[in-house]
Amino acid sequence: MTSPFPCAAGDGGPPAIPGARLDWTGAQIHPLLIWVRTGTAHAYVDGAPAFRITAGQGALLPTDGCEHRGVVTEPGTVAFPLWLDPGSGAPPEPTRFEVPDSWQDWLIQDFNLNVTPFSGRGYSREAITGLLRRSRTQLPAPARSGDAVPAGAPAAPAMPSARGARAVAEELIRDPALALTIQEWATRVLASPRTLLRDFLADTGATFEQWRLACRLGAAVELLTAGYEVDQVAARVGFTSRGGFTHAFKRQFGSTPHRFRRELAAGPPDADLAARTTEARRRSDLVRLARGDDITAAAPQMLPPARTPSHTNDVHVLSWMYRGSGYLDIGDQRYERERGVATWIPAGTEHVTGLRENSISLPLGNAGNADLSLAEPLQVHFSPSWDDYLMHCSISARSRLRPDGYDPRRILDLFAEQLAARRALSVPMPTDRRAHAAAMDYLRGLGAAGGSTTSDVPAEVHRSFREQTGMSFARWRYATRMRLARDLLVGGAKPSAVARRVGYAHLPTFSAAFSRFHGVSPRDYQQRETDGA
Repeated sequence: MTSPFPCAAGDGGPPAIPGARLDWTGAQIHPLLIWVRTGTAHAYVDGAPAFRITAGQGALLPTDGCEHRGVVTEPGTVAFPLWLDPGSGAPPEPTRFEVPDSWQDWLIQDFNLNVTPFSGRGYSREAITGLLRRSRTQLPAPARSGDAVPAGAPAAPAMPSARGARAVAEELIRDPALALTIQEWATRVLASPRTLLRDFLADTGATFEQWRLACRLGAAVELLTAGYEVDQVAARVGFTSRGGFTHAFKRQFGSTPHRFRRELAAGPPDADLAARTTEARRRSDLVRLARGDDITAAAPQMLPPARTPSHTNDVHVLSWMYRGSGYLDIGDQRYERERGVATWIPAGTEHVTGLRENSISLPLGNAGNADLSLAEPLQVHFSPSWDDYLMHCSISARSRLRPDGYDPRRILDLFAEQLAARRALSVPMPTDRRAHAAAMDYLRGLGAAGGSTTSDVPAEVHRSFREQTGMSFARWRYATRMRLARDLLVGGAKPSAVARRVGYAHLPTFSAAFSRFHGVSPRDYQQRETDGA
C-alpha cells in the first residue's frame, strides 16, 4: 500500500554543508578508510598533515604506530568514514588512492549496512546452516553441562529484544571482534552490567559470553566461505590465537576451520554461495586497490536486496531513500518508499524495512517522544538537490565525523520545514501567471532557512491576489506564515525557533500574530496538539 501522506519538499534548496572533524586515539583497533564523495578532506597523523583528499579519492589510515589520527573536512564536503577489520591487510603506512566510480554506490551501501540493522550481507541463520550442510560439517550435538555454547545454540544467535542488549548485539554483529568488557558495554549503552547480563539470558537463552561466541563463530563461517585464511578469520572475529579459534570452531561445528574451508572449495559450484563469497571479498579488493595492487575486480553491477528483521525501535527513526526503492511493513500494511522519500518510522511499532535490488537507503537521525509526536509513519520527498546535504546528515548522525556543535535535532527541524512548506500550498493560490510565480517565490523562501518574509511585486499582482484568493498579498503572506508556523509547532519545534523560521525577530511579536490568527498562543496550540495525538 502506498503511504497516504506523501508530500514533496519545497524547492528552496538545502542548507550549506559545514566542515566536520573526526578525532581518535591509538586505542581504536580498526584502520580507517575515508572516502571523499565531494569536496576536500585533510587527514592528520600524530598532529601532522598526512594527505589532502579530494573528490573521488580515498585514504587508509592504519592503527599501528599512530598515537593520534584525525580527519577534517572543508565546508561543502561529503566524506564517508568506513572502519576496516583489523586483519584486512591495510597498508602499515597512511595511503591515499583513487576510488573508481564503479565503487561509489557500493561504499555508500557498505556504510548503511554497518550502521543499521539491514542484513543484505552477514550472518543469517539460514545462510550459515546451508554452508555447514554444504561442507558436510555436522551441526552441534546437545552440549554437556558447563559447555561454552548452550545446547542446540544456532550459529547465528537469536537477537535480544531489550533496548540495551539489542544495541550491544547489533554492534557485535557488525563487528564481532569488539572486545569490550560487560562493564564497558554497559557504559556505552547507558545500562547496568547486571541488566545487560540478565536481558541477554532472558531474551536469547544464552549468556552474554555464549551469545558473543556464537556470533563470532557465525561470522567466521561466512569469512571462511569467502576464502579468507584461518589466521585472518581468527583475527577478524576476535580470537587472540589460531589455536583458540580452532578449538571453539571444532567444539561448535565438529570440524576444524581448515577442513571446513577445504570441503567447501572441493564441492560443486553454488550460485548463492558464489554471491556471498563475492560480496564478502569486496572490502579486501578495496584494500588491495589502496595498496596499489593490480587487480581487475570491480564493484558489483547490481546491489543485492536487503531487509531488516522484524523489530521495534524505542525512538522515532528517520530513513531516506537515496537510490532505487524500498518499503516499510507495519502489520499487514505496506508503505512504499521511492527515491528521495524520507520516512519517520514511529517508535514502539514493530516493523520491517526492506530495500529492493540496486537500492540504497541511509538513516538521517532519531527523535524521542519528547521531540516528536508520531503515531504512524510520516513521509516527505526531497529533490535530488538535497542528496549531498542528506548524506552529510546521515554521516553526522551515525559516525564521529561531524561538525563542531553538532545538533542532532537539526534534521527534525529540516524535515518539519520541508513538510510545512509543502502544506503551505493548501492556502488559496492565484491562477494568474505572474501572481502564481510571486506566490511560489515566497513559498520557496519559506522553505529555506533565512528566506525572506517580505516581497515587492507590481500593483497588478496585488490586484490578482485580491481577485483570485480573496486576500491581499500581505494577508496571503500572513496566512501562509501562520500555516507554516502551525505545522512546525506540531512537528515539535520550539516556539522561539518557529518565530525565527517564519521571519519574526522577537517571540512576543510572533506569539501575538499567531494568537490573532489561530485564537490560541503558540505554546498552548502545541500543547493541545501533543495531548490530542
